Amino acid sequence: MSNLLISRSADIPDPLRVARARSLPNLGPRLLFLSGGSALNDIARRLKLYSHNSMHLITPFDSGGSSQVLRQAFDMPAVGDLRSRLMALADETELGQPDIFRLFSYRFPKDADEAAQEEEFRALLSGEHHLMRAITQPMRRLILAQLRAFAEHRPHGFDLARASTGNLILAGGYLTHDRALEPVLFLMSKMVDVRGTVRAIVDDNLGLGAELQDGQIVLGQRDLTGKELAPITAPIRQLFLTRNGQRLPAASVLLPKRNRRLIERADLICYPPGSLYTSVLANLLPAGAGRAIAARNVPKIYLPSLGHDPECLGMTLPDQVAALLACLRADAGEDCPAEALLNAVICDAGAIPLEQRQAVEARFSLPCLPLALTRSEHPDRYDPDPLCETLISLI
Repeated sequence: MSNLLISRSADIPDPLRVARARSLPNLGPRLLFLSGGSALNDIARRLKLYSHNSMHLITPFDSGGSSQVLRQAFDMPAVGDLRSRLMALADETELGQPDIFRLFSYRFPKDADEAAQEEEFRALLSGEHHLMRAITQPMRRLILAQLRAFAEHRPHGFDLARASTGNLILAGGYLTHDRALEPVLFLMSKMVDVRGTVRAIVDDNLGLGAELQDGQIVLGQRDLTGKELAPITAPIRQLFLTRNGQRLPAASVLLPKRNRRLIERADLICYPPGSLYTSVLANLLPAGAGRAIAARNVPKIYLPSLGHDPECLGMTLPDQVAALLACLRADAGEDCPAEALLNAVICDAGAIPLEQRQAVEARFSLPCLPLALTRSEHPDRYDPDPLCETLISLI
């Protein structure tokens, strides 16, 4: 597979493959992304032009923001990143469901007083809020059923400031469907005509933890990302899953069969940009993930983040590749060859120094392909169009 990618690199993007995908996106390839957070949303939004069959396995381990408020209230997985990816993949044309999209994307004001927040919430529940009135029946009735389930179970003192309406509806659906995410994710996907598949990597209320190289143990995704709190002070040695703050044995959390089947159907597997540990490697922690990826003979691409990642303290690109392979081999086996898990690293030509790209090729015998994938005004972010065209061209 690596030699095939190298032979194609001179033809990336491939105009014929790109034109074929854009003409028939409903028949587009099944690109699988293992991600979390919002780093991939702009790319996912553009990907709709090329394929309606992309697949997204998302980490439900977020311990910050409004997702954490819901987790504490209902002992449920984090849904914020799942909702945001559903919205990124929704049909935003007038042929889709723009009124539902606007409702699911709405957030309660941050600075409004409690009385005003509660008044607006009551208007939503009654169906009199302008966002709810805009939705026709029977869809409005279906959405209200989920929102009213949330209201019924809402604990006293629940703060609505900055709460996402879509998250509240997801939480209500989770409670309605016997505390399972998959049914309500499927329902929301249909409501907004999602152009792809979005699932949680596991349907369980788990957390993340990490052992640092200085022996320190850090618990919680929010405490690791360095975005809401101070960044970690030593490199990460090992990432692990937790339940109620207690470390779980590696084999105790299984990759669900439905997600293993997504991997088995993928035409390309992508480890995309985002926080390396809490967004990408977190998806590889359930038992069976590494083995399922190793068994699939398709292109497997790592797209490193171009901006600063506080989780990658002191790490070069070869170090990041090593961390990715180590996490995969923890499940696939230490003797699993690198090319069974990763076929190429693709990055922007101007973002990664030449010596680091050469070190990846020398250390892992994997191609590191430097392409023109950013705009001059945003050198720390991938330009969605050439990136989508590159991935399409590799299939």
